[in-house]
Amino acid sequence: MSKIRVALIEDHELTRVNTRISLLQQDYIEIVGEAENAHQGLGIIQKFQPDIAIVDIGLPDQDGIELTRQIKAIANRKNWKIKVLILTLYNNQQSVLAAFAAGADSYCMKDNEFEHLSKVVQVTNNGNSWIDPVIASIVLEQARKNSYQLESTSSETRNFIIDSTSTSSKKKMPTKPYIVTDRELEVLQLIVEGCSNAVIAQKLYISIGTVKSHVRNIMNKLSANDRTQAAVAALRSGLVA
Repeated sequence: MSKIRVALIEDHELTRVNTRISLLQQDYIEIVGEAENAHQGLGIIQKFQPDIAIVDIGLPDQDGIELTRQIKAIANRKNWKIKVLILTLYNNQQSVLAAFAAGADSYCMKDNEFEHLSKVVQVTNNGNSWIDPVIASIVLEQARKNSYQLESTSSETRNFIIDSTSTSSKKKMPTKPYIVTDRELEVLQLIVEGCSNAVIAQKLYISIGTVKSHVRNIMNKLSANDRTQAAVAALRSGLVA
């Protein structure tokens, strides 16, 4: 199996060292280059064409969100498949939404254990978005605010369109929209809050079997492999301007 080639762009030396040591404990990860600012980071990206760029938002010469946008622009122009993993201390709404709007594939908090990062890298490399649970509620709330309401006759049957539009493609070409019901959005909200199927059933006064059915439908509609990715899919589908 080929190794996951990673470029590490982080200005804090200790964080960069700890990140490198943690990632290199996994034999499927290779660090192809390191940079302490955005300018050096772009040079590494263009020289080594890594699979994943781990980018800190708080870089000294340019914020990581703008760097993410530039990396994605280069990747699109040269037809490279480079994924961007934001690694940061910032969990405010503005930073989270701006990062995904710029084309970030995953968003991970620095206060997680470093051993956890290799899993995030693997998930991201496999084409799935990772979003830290601590900010999942921000993603879901934005998805709910920007959903488009369809004609309805009751709260249970009212639908929302979540239009799937890639923010990182050269042309924003919409794919088939997802239709998510009010009830599914309620279930999704409780999932983000960390509720189990049993708790969801209790809060919504429905059976566990019905909860499982809603969860399954949500995963299918949003093409998500897990509950957290469902919220990411809602945001990454063109809902953020």
